Amino acid sequence: MTQQCNSSSQFAMNLPELLLRVGNDRDLVIELIAIFKKKYPPMLLPLQESIASQGSNRVETTSHAFRGMLSCLSATRAASLAKRLEQMGRDGKTSEMADVLTSFENEMTNLLPELDDYTTKVEL
Repeated sequence: MTQQCNSSSQFAMNLPELLLRVGNDRDLVIELIAIFKKKYPPMLLPLQESIASQGSNRVETTSHAFRGMLSCLSATRAASLAKRLEQMGRDGKTSEMADVLTSFENEMTNLLPELDDYTTKVEL
């Protein structure tokens, strides 16, 4: 088993949890990753724009979608940050959204290479 399968908190995705959740169906994991990677970029820009313009309603809905996708991938830290943004959007608390978005983007910077690495190793 590769180091990426470690459930340590240093990883952005809890691969053992995800594999358990999908009955060790690695093809399904690859499919979920592909769907996420396709949807992530076009969803991020509107989220960034909504936060910049303090449009809390769109922040809430976009963050909710991110939270669901990230939870499905067992990316708990990123999902937690998306949940915080969703709640801030729901409550109209725009003052800290930019900081939470930065944390979310940083977490995604860690997650995306893990997704790529897992996909590459499984396809070998």
